[in-house]
Amino acid sequence: MPAVPGSLFEPIWHQCSALLPDRPRVDPTHPLGRHRRRVPDRVVFAHVVAALVHGSGSARIASPGCSDRTIRRRVKEWAEAGLAEALPALTLAQDDRMIGLDLADVAVDGCVTKAPCGGEKAGRSPVDRGQRGRKRSVLTDAAGIPLPVVSAGANRHAAPLLGPTLAGLAALGPRPPGITAHRDRGDAGGPTRVLLAALALTGVIARKGEPAPLQAGLRWPVERTHAWMNGDGTRRRGTEQRGPIVDFYRFLAAAFVVTRCLIREARTRYRWPTRPTARRLK
Repeated sequence: MPAVPGSLFEPIWHQCSALLPDRPRVDPTHPLGRHRRRVPDRVVFAHVVAALVHGSGSARIASPGCSDRTIRRRVKEWAEAGLAEALPALTLAQDDRMIGLDLADVAVDGCVTKAPCGGEKAGRSPVDRGQRGRKRSVLTDAAGIPLPVVSAGANRHAAPLLGPTLAGLAALGPRPPGITAHRDRGDAGGPTRVLLAALALTGVIARKGEPAPLQAGLRWPVERTHAWMNGDGTRRRGTEQRGPIVDFYRFLAAAFVVTRCLIREARTRYRWPTRPTARRLK
């Protein structure tokens, strides 16, 4: 059984393959000319997606045609080349061209996940009995499409991560005037309001004492996006230790969220041969 539906895997792989450099099947520098054939990138990418969804280590998802060393070596190569950072940018460009990003109301919020093995982007979690964890700050549009995604240790406060998260709006090109940023009660301090004013953003921050539905306001799309991203096994287990690998899986998860939202919205507007007829992708 595939880790993700084929209607979701194929668009992601099509975008990913456009970013990968061409490599020969056999190393031409081998002295005897009998070097083992290079495992196709598509096969390795399928194993990487399985690791993302199930959260299993490379040794558990390895197969006779793709060893665990090949998976780790190829992920390291792709992470150092910035593949995962470019992949969400391509999917966002496609979503903006076909559907359009709703930037009139954006929501920013953080989420703490586990990191039992520690690592470069792990810290003492204040909400998990002091266990090691990671914090993820996400900015979404009104529909819950993740835009910038910033990660840090769980011991970092969410307010210092607001600046790097909102800085991702500049990568989207010219933005419409009058953007409203929705935040939770934890960022009601003066530095947050000064930052929003410097970026010409109208801040709507939840007030203490109001009921949950009213307090959430238009911040619920980012909460739903966090739930989508936490559905992946790598987010629940967090066994990666190196920062580039952590960012690789984080950006890959964001690309899958954007593509899934794009397909669900586009299937009612456009027609293509492999268009899913049901809301549930297959």
